[in-house]
Amino acid sequence: MKKNENWYLNNLYNKDTPLIFSDGKEIYNKLKKEYVTHQNGYFIYGPSGIGKTYFVKNQKEKNWIDGDELWYSTKAFPKGDWWNLPGKEIDEIERRADVITEQAKKLGFWIIGASSVNIIPDAIVIPDFETHLKYIKYRENNNYDGGIKSNNLKKIKKNREYYSRFQKNGVPIFKNVDEAVSYIENQLDNQNH
Repeated sequence: MKKNENWYLNNLYNKDTPLIFSDGKEIYNKLKKEYVTHQNGYFIYGPSGIGKTYFVKNQKEKNWIDGDELWYSTKAFPKGDWWNLPGKEIDEIERRADVITEQAKKLGFWIIGASSVNIIPDAIVIPDFETHLKYIKYRENNNYDGGIKSNNLKKIKKNREYYSRFQKNGVPIFKNVDEAVSYIENQLDNQNH
């Protein structure tokens, strides 16, 4: 791991810490030095273990930011395994992430992540079940950084249904991250012509 690669994980709050809004210029300016910002912000949404972090780490040009980095750096996410908390507490944390996602999109960031209660994404990624399970197992065995585990098939299936809920709003679902990114880029190409 590079020095300061996970700078955003430093000084996270405990989940019960009362929060306030503050000026986020320092954090957003730091992120702007590492990631390209665009005229329009976009958000690709998908459950744990679909290759979001892998995609972000392997992109040639840093157009897409991993939502976890964004949400941790702005302290929308607390320290610890908050994704294993009861549903009400998870929703509260993810509503904070919604506020950050909305702001980051306004600033031209392209975000790919697994957190949304009310923010309607621009695209959703849900691989077929066997591929998804294979990705989750690979991450567990090679570079586990949190999220759902392969032994919880019931939760994986429930999450897949939950993530597809925005399809009723007309949001397209793709089988992999590359397809979703191509969809966004093609939309931009069509807007610019």
